[in-house]
Amino acid sequence: MRKILIVGAGQSGLQLALGLQSRGYELTLMSNRTADEIRGGRVMSTQCMFRTALGHERDLGLNFWEERAPRVEGLGVSVAGPPAPGGHPRVVDWLGRLDGHAQSVDQRIKMAGWMETFEQRGGQVVVHGAAVSDLDVLARKYDLVLVAAGKGELVSLFGRDAARSPYDTPRRALAVAYVHGLGPRPEHPGIDAVRCNLVPGVGELFVMPALTNSGRADILFWETVPGGPADAFQGITDPSEHLERVLELMEHFTPWEYARATRVELTDAGGTLSGRYAPTVRHPVGRLPGGGLVLGVADVVVANDPITGQGANSAAKCAAAYLESILERGDRPFDEEWMRTTFDRYWESARHVTKWTNTMLAPPREHTVNLLGAGSVFPAVAHRVANGFDDPSDFENFFYEPEKAAAYLDEVREEAEAAAAATAAAAEAEAETRAAGAAEAVDEAEAVRSFR
Repeated sequence: MRKILIVGAGQSGLQLALGLQSRGYELTLMSNRTADEIRGGRVMSTQCMFRTALGHERDLGLNFWEERAPRVEGLGVSVAGPPAPGGHPRVVDWLGRLDGHAQSVDQRIKMAGWMETFEQRGGQVVVHGAAVSDLDVLARKYDLVLVAAGKGELVSLFGRDAARSPYDTPRRALAVAYVHGLGPRPEHPGIDAVRCNLVPGVGELFVMPALTNSGRADILFWETVPGGPADAFQGITDPSEHLERVLELMEHFTPWEYARATRVELTDAGGTLSGRYAPTVRHPVGRLPGGGLVLGVADVVVANDPITGQGANSAAKCAAAYLESILERGDRPFDEEWMRTTFDRYWESARHVTKWTNTMLAPPREHTVNLLGAGSVFPAVAHRVANGFDDPSDFENFFYEPEKAAAYLDEVREEAEAAAAATAAAAEAEAETRAAGAAEAVDEAEAVRSFR
């Protein structure tokens, strides 16, 4: 049986390891932490996994928390207008319903649980922070080495793909707080939804329901423009101070979200996270000093900013694509050509995420503003944008080019007008039917009186 080493115990590394293990491959997984250390450590990310990514987990029987995690049924967008007395008003506000529910499970729970499952099923876990020198030795003992650790020395094995990486500096500063006690949005109190709040020139606040170690929680996630008025988390190490700053920014820039956050508290001392990084696409094949080759996985080779909430989704899709490619390879060598072809299979979906994410990091264009604004008027637009979070390839059809956006909005208006006309005609026909019925009843009454 072929021997495979996976370095990194995140969404992609563990999902791929468990998938290959279920097909009889001999797997070794390297992690820099034990399952207990992951479970009891600091939060590692924000994540909301949409229908397709959840389906990949379900296909492998790894959806252990599906019945416990909140079912996210919608995705909402709010855009703040210019400052006014009393705070920033909303100039856009809508909720689009998802065709299939989404969910967020704290990766401390998921990664620890998956790692324990991998070990229980006979997999070997080596707890060691791998260096390039380690892989140089280990690569000779395995048929394939996959690097799924998106940070640290190993990333240096994969050169930056300048043609696919328009940014070389961070475009957002990130600040996360997991909290208990957040109230519902009064507009839709019965719907769990991801809320995307856009504040032009300042950044974005995302709010999403999640499952964490202590049960139901919500994630407050600021993405702020570096050097801007909300870039205020550098140097903060105290979790309470971090949450206080998150709430201060909410009160000032997104008062509609702050109104339901006045009683929140951190889920735990490890419930905060901050940092920044430049979104980067890297070449997928790394060459070790001794000549061995390794294949990069997920955000090792495609690291997008989390502004579009695609990190965990992309990792799941990458693991699914790599699993399929490995199974198809059979007993043939995992050579460089195969590695590049395998990455290309993943890039077919990842390229849409990268394009969409980089677009959202840039100043908004007029047609994009018009599209988002139209979601407040036309539910069909809200629905389509919301479901693009599951399938970003659809944005190619209406989001990027002014001409396509205008044509789409014209189509939506025509459909809305036709539907309104049909509704009016149906109402008129019903009124005529009722009038005819009333006239017939009068005639019958007259006939009865005449008979008497």
